[in-house]
Amino acid sequence: MEHPNASSVLSQDKVFAQAKSIVYYVLGVLEILLGFRFIFKLLAANPTSGFVSMIYAITNVLLVPFTGIFQTAVAPMNGIQAILEPATLVGIAVYAVIAWGIIKLIGVIRINNLEKL
Repeated sequence: MEHPNASSVLSQDKVFAQAKSIVYYVLGVLEILLGFRFIFKLLAANPTSGFVSMIYAITNVLLVPFTGIFQTAVAPMNGIQAILEPATLVGIAVYAVIAWGIIKLIGVIRINNLEKL
């Protein structure tokens, strides 16, 4: 005979797994957007291009907390400017650490919920 709380445990495990999946998905989207920005700036992509402009607009908001930590390096190349933007790299690292922390917190909450059953 199955333990009466077994279905509750399975249900909770499903919820926690979905929560982790959502966190990983959001992190993946953020990392991809920031990665595009870093590459576009470094390779001096045309900022008037629709796609590049969209990426810059979305990621500007994400990088506000990290802007100014390090100086941005600019290298002129044949009339265009390649930009090394450390704020983007800091953002990539910080958002990954935040996601890791959220995943760990979900694990702690899951363990506490299992102990209560």
